[in-house]
Amino acid sequence: MRSLIRTTALAALLATAAGMALAHNCPNEMKAIDAKLATNPSLSADNAAKVKQLRADGETHHKAGKHDDSMKALAEAKKILGI
Repeated sequence: MRSLIRTTALAALLATAAGMALAHNCPNEMKAIDAKLATNPSLSADNAAKVKQLRADGETHHKAGKHDDSMKALAEAKKILGI
């Protein structure tokens, strides 16, 4: 019984840590997008505007605690940028 409680507690701790790690990855994704944008990649005007909007949306979602939404927006921006 004691082993089951420890195993359950450890599983809960690991799940929480994984969620926190993903939540704190948003800033790293934004930095990667910013770094790529600083190189002036050749994008159409539409794609450039879309990347900037997605990056801004990602930051807004991150600040609101909506990390899944943030990561989706940032991933789409990275895809357009080819990173």
